Amino acid sequence: MTLHPPQQPMTGHEATVLGRDDEIERILRCVAREPGTPQTLLLLGGEGTGRTTVLRHVRERAAADGVLVLSAQGWAEDPGHVHACLRQLLTPQVRGELAALPAAQQHALTALPGVDDGDRAELHAAVTALLDGLAAARPVLVCVDDADLCDRAFLEALLTAARLLPGRALTVLLAARHEADLPGPPPGSETLRLGPLGDAPAAALLDRQRAAPTGRRRLEILAEAEGNPLALVELSRGVPGPTGATRHPLTEHVFGVRLDALPARTRRGLLYAAAAGPGETVGAVMAALGTGDLAVWAPAEAAALVVLVEDRLDFRHPLARSAAYLRRPAGERQQAHRDLAKIAVLPEARARHLAATTVGPNAFVAALLGDSAWRRGDAVAATTALEQAARLSPQQPVRARRLAEALTAAHMVGDPGWVRELHGRLVQESADPEHVCAAAGALASVLSQESAQREAFEVLADAAEHFPVIDRTHALALAGLAAAIADQSGLPEHTAALSTLLDRARRAHGSGRWHPAAAGPLVRVDTPHTRRALEALVTAVARPESATGTHSGLGRPQDAPHTDPYTSPGGSDAARPTGPGTPPDAPDTSPATPDAPAARVVLAAVARHADEADVDLGQSRTADDRLRTARAFGLRGWSVLPLVDTLLAIGRFPEAETVIQDALAEAEMLRLPRLQADLEAQALTVQALRGTLTEAPRLTPAVWRAVCLDENRATHARLLRARGLAALALGDVEGSWRQLRELFTADGAPLHPHLSARSIAELAVAAQRTGRSAEVVPILERVRAEQGERPSTRMTLLLHHAAAMVGPDSEADEHFQLALVNHAAGRWPWERGQVRFDYAIRLRRRRRTLEARRQLTTVLETAERLGAGALAAAARIELRASGAAPAPKSPGPLEELTAQQRQIVQFAASGLSNREIGERLFLSPRTVGSHLYNVYPKLGISSRHQLRDLVQDQ
Repeated sequence: MTLHPPQQPMTGHEATVLGRDDEIERILRCVAREPGTPQTLLLLGGEGTGRTTVLRHVRERAAADGVLVLSAQGWAEDPGHVHACLRQLLTPQVRGELAALPAAQQHALTALPGVDDGDRAELHAAVTALLDGLAAARPVLVCVDDADLCDRAFLEALLTAARLLPGRALTVLLAARHEADLPGPPPGSETLRLGPLGDAPAAALLDRQRAAPTGRRRLEILAEAEGNPLALVELSRGVPGPTGATRHPLTEHVFGVRLDALPARTRRGLLYAAAAGPGETVGAVMAALGTGDLAVWAPAEAAALVVLVEDRLDFRHPLARSAAYLRRPAGERQQAHRDLAKIAVLPEARARHLAATTVGPNAFVAALLGDSAWRRGDAVAATTALEQAARLSPQQPVRARRLAEALTAAHMVGDPGWVRELHGRLVQESADPEHVCAAAGALASVLSQESAQREAFEVLADAAEHFPVIDRTHALALAGLAAAIADQSGLPEHTAALSTLLDRARRAHGSGRWHPAAAGPLVRVDTPHTRRALEALVTAVARPESATGTHSGLGRPQDAPHTDPYTSPGGSDAARPTGPGTPPDAPDTSPATPDAPAARVVLAAVARHADEADVDLGQSRTADDRLRTARAFGLRGWSVLPLVDTLLAIGRFPEAETVIQDALAEAEMLRLPRLQADLEAQALTVQALRGTLTEAPRLTPAVWRAVCLDENRATHARLLRARGLAALALGDVEGSWRQLRELFTADGAPLHPHLSARSIAELAVAAQRTGRSAEVVPILERVRAEQGERPSTRMTLLLHHAAAMVGPDSEADEHFQLALVNHAAGRWPWERGQVRFDYAIRLRRRRRTLEARRQLTTVLETAERLGAGALAAAARIELRASGAAPAPKSPGPLEELTAQQRQIVQFAASGLSNREIGERLFLSPRTVGSHLYNVYPKLGISSRHQLRDLVQDQ
């Protein structure tokens, strides 16, 4: 028997198959008989992966396109003969075609069971003739679900017809669990494997369920279901499972039937394995069982419930694990956890099992949970343990402290439902100022990431009344969060209030008591260096014009001379002294700098406001990698958008695309619409700059409807820039001007204090190309004035570029040369490349062809190295116009990978999952995923679909 998710009528947005777009589109291209597509496809997927749902969707789409769809489904209880499935194909519409066949072939198709070898050949000929006649009139799609349960003679007849009718509009689609149970397909056939759903579609499917879970329960179900659609549906119902979430009792479930048929000692062993959780070794489970006989697992392996690989026992299906746990009495489950706690080596494992045996408050177990919560460095696990510790703590002060720690950890996870659950409990439990401020900070963070900047800032402003009586680091951390919210909102009233918040934070008494800013390894910001960085961040957001001077204490000398003739008399940005290997304007990154990701995020934010890309990237990349590994998207959400902004500014487009796609899946899974909107805008920017846009950009309407752009001006600025660049990439210069012009108000004020100014050169280019240079001149002068007397290296570059485009023609050459002469601007290769490109156009139009060609050659080399397809294409056009010969083709990107990386890429392109690749190469799934995460930027791609296309092209 094959398992399928419950079939429910779907309408509107629900009439889609979540997470299977690539497979469905591939099948439909085959049905349309596009060149190079196979005629026979095998769709493979385990129990509950949604094979039937995919087939139903394909049938409906194909029928709507005028394709004749013939369907059959295998069934284990059917007699093993050909007519069980064949008769399902003989619909009344098909039977009309039978009359045109010879009598012998009609008999072969309609005869009673009992096909011998002679009849088998006649059957093959009859099926071929029938499908040939049908395909002569219209395209035909034959879909067979559970093909591994169909009679082999029937499948052989279908595959023979496909092999003998290569020129007909005929497609055969067989869906099964295992390829080994099917006859050999014709040459050129293709296999599609349905693996687990990704995080975002899995979350979307779970959220569609009736009474969908929220908070911790939702995240636990997503983790336990492992992306299996059926498991997501079943596990969203009723009774406590092995991880503490609630589950539906699978009394009548097929896995329960299989379990009940096993010997008692095997059922007991599976209970212990399920209670132990994924990742526990077989040896540990068997030690808890008190046996050393591996034969205990043999019946479960024979029933296809588990697989034993080296020292690991894996359940083949998430529902098998849940059933193995839930079908045992509560007393047996408690004893299993007690036995597992006795043999546990890791403190966190022992604490978890003891907690599962504890009914009422227990100070000892609560202390074990609290002390070991962060040992794995995983924010989700830490939050779960701390919440359990709070529940088991008998004393109110300790319970309140652990609730505050759990809330702090939950805000690192970033799930709004979980944060709100714990926030409500904490404000009822305690009125301690530290706890009140911790609750305010966690709530404000998720409110901001959802979209509500005004409400988020108001929450922090109210909490600021307690700043004088809480720990100074805690107060500064909240002031830094307020600065981040003000930077996101771009609202003048928020910026104006920051100075007051910072003054209150500085008056905090610095008692050194517990505070969330020192809770856990991810958020420690309690060092003098980081406290100075927090003050510098608040100051930089409150007074953007002083950003390059706010962190002299972090490393950049204040007395460095500055003599750029465009920004101040007698100075040169290039003359700023730097140490060996140290970029200009770099803040101190000495070993005294704390290693916690939160501290790195703060330091990166300070560097970003000063346009110090090297320091920014060094801190941001390290923080992003650690936060991603720790599943701390609540913190990562504050760093990933500025990280991508910087990657885009310096031209690291493939890396930016990889980061965007990874973060977008997290934001979708956690239901954070504002972050989704920002990431979509950044993804559109990448497409425009890489030259991969083929049509007008599409954004997700539901996401953007949930975001108020008036109080999210950073998001609005990213959207306007993205649309402006997209319009330019599609040749719509007027449309580009309209979008970019909205980055500034009618009187020239920036929509966003930081982001608008960084688009001044792009606005100037659009203005020059549309004949509106005069309109931008006052905007340019205002931007230049707001940068203060010492603009950053980047802003100096952009200001010169903009002045060259819209300023007096007699001064253009000087501005271009001043923009290019500063070697420190090499940290911004893409923006510098844009300057060279526009300068080359000017040179060529003034018949200075050789000079223009030199500039364009450099531009092309830079663009190809960065993967800036739009700039590279424009440079090639200008080079041809200047009479230059085309450059030789560069070697393929796969050649730059290591041998192991190429192996992983080939396996991933063929459709194997990370686990399947790891089993073949003796690597862990996480190692495989890490390799792919690092390889994608090198190849200039961001998804497995693109990887498959790239490998096929190579």
